[in-house]
Amino acid sequence: MTAFRPRRSALYMPGSNARALEKARTLPADSLILDLEDAVAPDAKADARDRVCDAVRRGGYGPRELVIRVNGQDGEWGADDLAAAARTPVDAILLPKVESAAQVARAEATLTARAGRADIAIWCMLETPLGILHAEAIAASRRVACLVMGTSDLVKDLRARHTTARLPVLTSLSFCLLAARAYDCAILDGVHLDLADEAGFAEACRQGRDLGFDGKTLIHPKQIAAANAVFAPDDDEVEQAHAIIAVFEAARRDGKGVALLDGRLVENLHVENARRTLALAAAIAARRDE
Repeated sequence: MTAFRPRRSALYMPGSNARALEKARTLPADSLILDLEDAVAPDAKADARDRVCDAVRRGGYGPRELVIRVNGQDGEWGADDLAAAARTPVDAILLPKVESAAQVARAEATLTARAGRADIAIWCMLETPLGILHAEAIAASRRVACLVMGTSDLVKDLRARHTTARLPVLTSLSFCLLAARAYDCAILDGVHLDLADEAGFAEACRQGRDLGFDGKTLIHPKQIAAANAVFAPDDDEVEQAHAIIAVFEAARRDGKGVALLDGRLVENLHVENARRTLALAAAIAARRDE
């Protein structure tokens, strides 16, 4: 069902900011990533952990998917972050800078040993060259439900430049997409850093959608609406999906394995895509009703 859970917009929220955690309860983002890592200063890590875990326990976030990004396991906060987060009703834990399946296995062991949670989903950030090269092994881990691209750190490590067309990271994006789809994981595109560049952000969303991403990670609430619009099926896509299913089913009743719609061949693979489109549209509509 991961393919049909809307993850059009995944907004990073600083875990040290109580006002932001409260405001998040009203934002129309599909997923909220409550951040204990990059967005929190070292001397505020412990307080942020307590604040985030308390906010998750208190609830009030409605249908929004709640994810806690913990600190790296090799640092002084990571293991405690994992244990504390797993004692909350959070939907998933996001591991930063994952570079091997062994890191995922280590997190799984910590979750089970220190919190007794064998069911919580794990998300993995792929933001280093080594992480990209090991994307397949990481995605193959049983509890990994989503890959998250960290394109800002990746551009730095590649010694590349941020460009409008994002050519320096297209190989990495595509490689991780292959890994995600091979193991039925969701995958989210990286952030767009220039909040004033609304046109560029919309284009990056369209590019990510065309490539096959499920949604985009965001750094500000003002980006939610555009991401939600781009990564959702529009009315024409929904109408087309219904038409594809109808014409194919009519052909099957006539004993045919293929059909024609507006002069185009319709096969079973098109029907599978159409059903996926309708399932996603239904899931988005259900969220609006909650």
